[in-house]
Amino acid sequence: MKIFYIPALLIVIVLSFFLRFYRVDEIPPSLNWDEVSIAYNAYSILKTGKDEWNQFLPSHFKAYGEYKLPVQVYFSIPAISIFGLNEIGTRITPVIYGTLTVLMTFFLGRALFANNLIGLIAAFLLAISPWHIQLTRASFESSFATFWITLGIWLLVKGFKDNKWLIISMVPFALAIFTYNSARIFTPLFLVAVFILYRKTFIKFKKAALLSIIVLTILMLPLTPYLLSGERSARYKLVSITDEAGLIPRINENRGNSQLPPPLPRLIHNKLTYLSFYFARNYLAHFTPQFLFISGAPHKQHHVQNMGELYLFQAPFLLLGLLGLFGLKHKFKNLLLSWVLLAYLPVAVTGDSIPHALRTLIANPFYQLVSAFGFYKFWVWLKLERKVIINVASILTILIVVISIYYYLYNYYEIYPIKYSKDWQYGYKQAVNYIAQHRDEYDLIVFSRTYGEPHMFTLFYLNYPPEKYQNDPNLKRYETNDWVWVLRFDMFYFASNGEQKKVPLYFPDLGDKGTKFEDIVKQNPGKKMLFIGKSGDFPQNLPKLLTVNFLDGNKAFEIVAVK
Repeated sequence: MKIFYIPALLIVIVLSFFLRFYRVDEIPPSLNWDEVSIAYNAYSILKTGKDEWNQFLPSHFKAYGEYKLPVQVYFSIPAISIFGLNEIGTRITPVIYGTLTVLMTFFLGRALFANNLIGLIAAFLLAISPWHIQLTRASFESSFATFWITLGIWLLVKGFKDNKWLIISMVPFALAIFTYNSARIFTPLFLVAVFILYRKTFIKFKKAALLSIIVLTILMLPLTPYLLSGERSARYKLVSITDEAGLIPRINENRGNSQLPPPLPRLIHNKLTYLSFYFARNYLAHFTPQFLFISGAPHKQHHVQNMGELYLFQAPFLLLGLLGLFGLKHKFKNLLLSWVLLAYLPVAVTGDSIPHALRTLIANPFYQLVSAFGFYKFWVWLKLERKVIINVASILTILIVVISIYYYLYNYYEIYPIKYSKDWQYGYKQAVNYIAQHRDEYDLIVFSRTYGEPHMFTLFYLNYPPEKYQNDPNLKRYETNDWVWVLRFDMFYFASNGEQKKVPLYFPDLGDKGTKFEDIVKQNPGKKMLFIGKSGDFPQNLPKLLTVNFLDGNKAFEIVAVK
C-alpha cells in the first residue's frame, strides 16, 4: 500500500465510527423491542448463563417466539458487561462491527480490483451510506450478517491466490448463517454459485475446496436439532407469502373479482400464479430507482424516508461501474453479480414491507464496490482531459457529495427522530423510569400492551435480575400463532385493551371481553394499583400522575393510580 492510503483509510474509519457513534444513545430515539430483547438475553447469559426462558447457553433464543439467532446475542455480552444494560451497552456493538465492515470493504475492494483507490472509495461510500448507517446505529442482526459476509467474501477472493484462505473463509460464512435468517438462504446459495462459476479454480485447489466443505459442514452441525424441530419455521410463518391463512382467501377473492368466464379464473388465479407473481414483484422491487435512489424502503425503523437507500449522486457511477464490469473480462464479475442477484431472493418470499431495507442489507457493499469502480473509471477518463476540466469536475463532485451528506444528516438528526419516534416505540423508558421510582408505593402495576411487548421493556429498563425472572412463581406466558405473550411476572400485569381477544385474560371469570380498567379494579379490591397505557384506557376523570409524549408532541403513555 502506498503511504498515501494509510492516513486516508484512517480518516475514513474515524469518519465511519463517528457517523455511527455520535448521539447513538439518543438517535434512533428509542430502543425497539428487538434491541431490548437481544440486550436482555445477553445480560441474562452474562449473569446466569441462561436466557430468559431458563435455557443454558442456547443455540437459538426463543424470545418472543420467533427464535432469534445466537450470534448477535452472544457478541453483545462484552459491551453490556462494560457499559451496562442501557442504550450505549446495547448499541456500541453494532457501531463497532459497522465500522469494521467499512474496513473489510476496503480490503475487499482492493482484492477484487487490485487497486487501493477503488478499495478506499468503496470504504468511504459505505462509511457515509444512509442504508448502512441507519442499520448499524441500532442492534439489527442483518448488519452483523453483512459484516460476516463481507469478511467471508474477502477471504474467499484471497483464496484464489492462496488456497488456505478458502478454508478460513468458511468461518465467517458460518457465523453469518448463525446471525440472520436472510443469510441462511443467501450464504449457501452464494457459495454453491461461486463453486460452480469458478469450478476450474476449485478443481485446481481440490484439496482446499474439499476441506472448505468439510469445515463448513462441521460448523453447521449445531443447526441440526433446530432444523429437525418445528422452531425453524416459526419466523418464516410470520412473514411468508405462502401463509395458508391469508393465501387461500386472497386467491379466492381474486377469482371472485375476475370478470373472465369459467374456468379461466381458476386457471389464472391459483397458488402457482399467485406465488410466482408476488415472488417476481417482491424481487424486482429492489432494483427500482425508487428503492435505490429516490424514496427507499417504507419501513420507518429501517430508513430515514424521503431519500433512496443510496445517494442519488451514485447513480451515474454505479451505471458506469456496471458497464465497466460487463465491458471487461473481469475475473470476479460473476462473483459480484451472484452477490447482488442472490441477496434479494430471501426477501422475495416474504409478504410484508416490500421493498425491505433490513433483509437486503447484505447487498449494500456490492453497490459501494461497483460505484467505487465507476468513480475510478471516471477519474481515469478525466486524467486524459485538460487540467481545467479535472479541477472543475473534482470541485463539482466534492460539492455534490458534501451537499448530499448534509441533507441526509440533517434529515436523520433533526427530522427523523421527531417524526418517527412512535415507530421506535418511544416512551417506554420514561414510563418504566416512573415505575422504578414509585413501585414500592403500589401492590399491582398494570401495563397496557398497546404498543407491543411491554414486559421486555420493563425487564430491560428496570435491570430486572435475570435469575429472579427465570424462577418467578408469578411468571405466566401464553403462546399463540407462533408468538409469545407474557401475561404477568412479579407485581406486573400486561393487559390487552379489550380488542386482543386471542390473548387469555388474567382474570378468567371475565369471559372474552378483554382486560378492562373497571374489571381489574373489581378483581383487586383494596389494592393500590398503578396503570400505564394510552389515552382512553382509563376513565378520563382520574388524575394523571405523568403523561409521556412522543417527540412530535402526541401522547404516548398516561400513568394513573387507584389507591
